[in-house]
Amino acid sequence: MGGIPEAAIVLIIALIIIVVLAIFFTFVPIMLWISALAAGVRIGIFTLVGMRLRRVIPRRVINPLIKAVKAGLQLNTNQLESHYLAGGNVDRVVNALIAAHRANIELSFERCAAIDLAGRNVLEAVQMSVNPKVIETPFISGVAMDGIEVKAKARITVRANIDRLVGGAGEETIIARVGEGIVSTLGSSDSHKKVLENPDLISKTVLKKGLDSGTAFEILSIDIADVDIGKNIGAHLQTEQSEADKNIAQAKAEERRAMAVAQEQEMKARVEEMRAKVVEAEAEVPMAMAQALREGKMGVMDYMNYNNIKADTEMRNAVGDINQNDE
Repeated sequence: MGGIPEAAIVLIIALIIIVVLAIFFTFVPIMLWISALAAGVRIGIFTLVGMRLRRVIPRRVINPLIKAVKAGLQLNTNQLESHYLAGGNVDRVVNALIAAHRANIELSFERCAAIDLAGRNVLEAVQMSVNPKVIETPFISGVAMDGIEVKAKARITVRANIDRLVGGAGEETIIARVGEGIVSTLGSSDSHKKVLENPDLISKTVLKKGLDSGTAFEILSIDIADVDIGKNIGAHLQTEQSEADKNIAQAKAEERRAMAVAQEQEMKARVEEMRAKVVEAEAEVPMAMAQALREGKMGVMDYMNYNNIKADTEMRNAVGDINQNDE
């Protein structure tokens, strides 16, 4: 071999064989194939190679298939591989099918795969069909006809409806509908005392409404866990109404007072105007008398009588002021 030692050639060949075997065992899942054969799952080695070429992780399909065969389910690799390629969770679907089979719930692979692809946890749904779930609502407030606020908390026992999981509403819808039913029931009660005495009236009334229609659940029972009394909403509203009426009355009174003040100012202005006219007229009296004396329309005796009357009037006014001050 041109001077290459025989030991080196053997070493190179051994390394090549090791690399080839490593690549082979990495690409071809021999151990997975052996496990499948040992579990009674008939699958060819080239089928596993084909999964590799289709970018399917073989153990994600073969391990769930082994569980299904051991549980007595009739599934094949094409079903599981197609669900994997569609983006589904193969292991969860198989676990759900096994749980349904053990609980004697009729559930096909196609239905289960559709539920999983719809984004629902199909395994949890099957478990909820066997073991109902309790949903607890927060405190829901309603006002009775007597104006008292009543707060109620309910526990809703629901069971998953497999047939309505695709397209059915979730838990939020159930809670919202039950809350609406509680509010309407409290609002139609004559007195809050009646609600406190018989809280089961709420659950009976709400159950009659068929709140689970169009949802992925079946309501088994609605139990009122707690009832509490809140504020006196009626009295609070009456107080606010009284306060609003008082403010309106005050505003109207202020408006009337402003109008009265304006009228008073107007009257004062008119009085001042009339006084000015009187003063102006009084100023013209001496001139008119002088004119009358000149023209002979008024004699000296008339003028003296006028002065006497004026003096008597001033004296009477002075005496009246003195008496008023003494009182």
